[in-house]
Amino acid sequence: MKILRGLLGALLWLLAAVLGLVAVILCVTIILLPLGLPLLNLARQMFTSAVQLMLPRAVAHPVKTMDKRSRKKAKQARRTAGDAVETLKPGGGKPAWRRALHI
Repeated sequence: MKILRGLLGALLWLLAAVLGLVAVILCVTIILLPLGLPLLNLARQMFTSAVQLMLPRAVAHPVKTMDKRSRKKAKQARRTAGDAVETLKPGGGKPAWRRALHI
């Protein structure tokens, strides 16, 4: 799968390079400038997508990866904390005011 993503990223990078070259040539001719600028923006977006395809997920999307990892760690911590609270309850789970009144 990594090889396929890398090849797809390289192909997209080459396509973006050709599109960028055409866009620069269109921008040089003043008459076709309104057509060249959107193509240049599209080439930039394609370069960004190509690089993200070639990089590992943790590098390309650090926030998404960290968010996913932190959710797993938080779930594990909640489970551990819940088990610890159940074993440490001195009054068998009664609130403190009931234990004080011996109800």
